[in-house]
Amino acid sequence: MKITYNDLYLEIRQKFQEAGYPGAALEARELVCCVSRKTQQEFFRDAREPVPAETQQQIRTYAGRHLDGEPVPYLIGEWDFYGLTLHVSRDVLIPRTDTEILAEEAIQYLRTLGPCRVLDLCAGSGCVGLAVAANVPDCQVLLGELSEKAIQICRRNIQRCGLSERVSVRRMDALLKPPKPVSAGEFQCILCNPPYIPKPDLERLDRSVRDFEPQLALCGGADGLDFYRAVSRLWRDALDENGRLYYEVGIGQADIVTQIMRSEGFGELRCVPDSRNIPRVVYGTKENSVWCPDFRTPFVL
Repeated sequence: MKITYNDLYLEIRQKFQEAGYPGAALEARELVCCVSRKTQQEFFRDAREPVPAETQQQIRTYAGRHLDGEPVPYLIGEWDFYGLTLHVSRDVLIPRTDTEILAEEAIQYLRTLGPCRVLDLCAGSGCVGLAVAANVPDCQVLLGELSEKAIQICRRNIQRCGLSERVSVRRMDALLKPPKPVSAGEFQCILCNPPYIPKPDLERLDRSVRDFEPQLALCGGADGLDFYRAVSRLWRDALDENGRLYYEVGIGQADIVTQIMRSEGFGELRCVPDSRNIPRVVYGTKENSVWCPDFRTPFVL
């Protein structure tokens, strides 16, 4: 009996659904497309065509690994974010739909500014900064990331998205003061999706996150708030007058992050919920600052 691409997709989807995976349909289709080296359009075109036996075996092997906890994006080496297809590996967090809210809020704001400079701090795969650059043609973006392996992923994604002229990446530790040559007032906007899982909660995470995603990008200290405190205090002066700082926050963190930002001189604070009405993005405007034109030297791309 021949197995078609659609047959195999339905088989894998059912297994993922039975395992309780909310993204079963998307993950099954991505696996089939990736292993068979087909675009989604080609998958639909060839849905009734038979699948070679070797391809069937490989798809089922990948599906088994996913059922054992390994995330599909790591299996196929890429994932979509805000209309971009990005390289991913176990050295970076998987780009998530919730994080698109951070990108969307920043994009709406930056489109009102004209030429501007943006820092994506704790960049990971570079997904947020690249989404911004792809949708705001007048901005230059610097991706700041500590992990050397993640920096390599950023470089690959900058090339893949064709944004080398307006996006660069530099090694930065968000818990320390901005390194030279970052200067005061350099950015109109800082975006940050930091590690925010409290250390005691790491062992309680779903296995697909705990055992596969990088701990460096997950742990936010004893209470999950280390990066919010450090970035709000140490990186504030890197913002231009009236510059904005945007954070993604974890469940239950919005109020305390708002308080941290207010204590460090940010006003006009706002919170944006995700699709489940969970507060997901907190942002505010730098206040009580003095701008000096001498500090406004652009970073080198």
